[in-house]
Amino acid sequence: MRAVYLTSGPNRRLKLGAQTVELRHAPIWQLIFPGRVAGEVVRALAWLGPEKAGEAILKLRAKLLPSELKEVASARSRLPTWMAKEISCLVMHG
Repeated sequence: MRAVYLTSGPNRRLKLGAQTVELRHAPIWQLIFPGRVAGEVVRALAWLGPEKAGEAILKLRAKLLPSELKEVASARSRLPTWMAKEISCLVMHG
């Protein structure tokens, strides 16, 4: 098993005993809200990409608490345009 962590620094691999840890560079907008549901939403949408984000948004609408939805929405200005539009749809119809 290999653990992968996102970082604002360069890509690198570290060997810790028998385990390999990968540090993978990510844009700063993908690193927002660490350890919070809102951050997981942003990273999941980034991983899915614009083609699949709309479908994921429909599923998220039923699962996010109003406070989590508000936190995700608060980040729209820092996100790529395609993602901000999807999140705006979530907010308008959520």
